[in-house]
Amino acid sequence: MSASCCGATAKFDGLDPRYRQALWIVIAINAVMFLVEIVAGVLAGSQALQADALDFLGDTLTYSISLAVIGMTLRVRATAALAKGASLTLMGLWVLGSTAYHVLVLGLPRAEIMGLVGFMALAANVASVALLRPYKDGDANVRSVWLCSRNDAIGNVAVMLAAAGVWGTATAWPDLAVAGTMAALFLWSSVQILTQAAREWNAAEQAGAS
Repeated sequence: MSASCCGATAKFDGLDPRYRQALWIVIAINAVMFLVEIVAGVLAGSQALQADALDFLGDTLTYSISLAVIGMTLRVRATAALAKGASLTLMGLWVLGSTAYHVLVLGLPRAEIMGLVGFMALAANVASVALLRPYKDGDANVRSVWLCSRNDAIGNVAVMLAAAGVWGTATAWPDLAVAGTMAALFLWSSVQILTQAAREWNAAEQAGAS
């Protein structure tokens, strides 16, 4: 995960009708998959699926914020990215805490539901990543969208691996391990977003003072 695009100079600020259209499509994909995965996660008793569902919900909300602040000042966009980075941190901490709880209260997830829904989510996120890839090197607001979508695709592959692990070992540990790994990924991405957003916010402050 390279942080090479986390400088204060924005390469792309979202002002492109094609980017707006791509964002609308990705928002719809994430909203639908949140509903699918949260229901499936509860039915399957899978922490990894529920963690991924929470990620879909977070992405739906943060992408909507990203869409709303396109065209606004750098300070406003950087502030929105700071808020999104903070929410990603909270999401990661929640998943870590929930996973720790389930380590103490083990229940065997249903591997077949995990695998099927994980495959559906992977297809949805690969489509999202393909739509957003041309815009991955933008400002903190735009880059946060790319990082979240990339995390989703990685998370879906991990959920499918967890399903295979649960099926092969007849234990919940692969599911819990994947949920913990996804939480760590959320936290690392939040650090990248917060770092770039802070630099852009400071740049906006300095520009306003000059």
